[in-house]
Amino acid sequence: MARNIDIVVPEDPAQLVAEKLAAAVHAGGNIVLTGGGSVAHVYELAAALEPDWSKVDVWFTDERCVPVDDERSNYGMVKQALFDRVDAHAVHRMRGELGREEGSTLYEQELAAVERFDFILLGLGPDGHVASLFPLQPTLDVTERKAIGAEAHLEPFVDRITLTMPMLRGAKEIVFFATGEKKADACVRAFDGEPSRETPGSLVRAIRGTTTAVLDPAAAAKV
Repeated sequence: MARNIDIVVPEDPAQLVAEKLAAAVHAGGNIVLTGGGSVAHVYELAAALEPDWSKVDVWFTDERCVPVDDERSNYGMVKQALFDRVDAHAVHRMRGELGREEGSTLYEQELAAVERFDFILLGLGPDGHVASLFPLQPTLDVTERKAIGAEAHLEPFVDRITLTMPMLRGAKEIVFFATGEKKADACVRAFDGEPSRETPGSLVRAIRGTTTAVLDPAAAAKV
């Protein structure tokens, strides 16, 4: 039985997530975007649905410590798929090019006035990681900070900057988006199993809000 989460397998998962994201943008507040190849299409759809992003502050779940023009940059992907298509005024980029320690310190300073996010979009790694919080790592236990540096435990093996577990769990609305058969094992552990540090995604539930997993049939095959 899924715990504290709604699992949805719609006909068009990307469209549904885009609609949820567009609604969050229309409502205004602090929203958090994620990286990953499958989510680029979501951003393109959301840009068409809601071109006015002037009422929101946009944050990131995590970033690789690379320059913005590096193909591995989450910001670079989101800029191309989304920011270049909408009217956005407040985009808070993680400065990965500064390295994980300086970059995370600066991001934490930027986050100082943010107590909780209104909306977070999350992916799920095939190993069950979420943001750049990897299985069984001490980063999962950090509670006194909002953003930290992290070592990568999955390709590409570059340092990361990531939000901490309390910042993820404090959101008013969390939406997971996962597709493909390679995510099926991670999805059943994250969304239909007991909470475990072996699967960080299983630990992310909105404490005072809603959590939804939007999956395609391949990702949901074992749930």
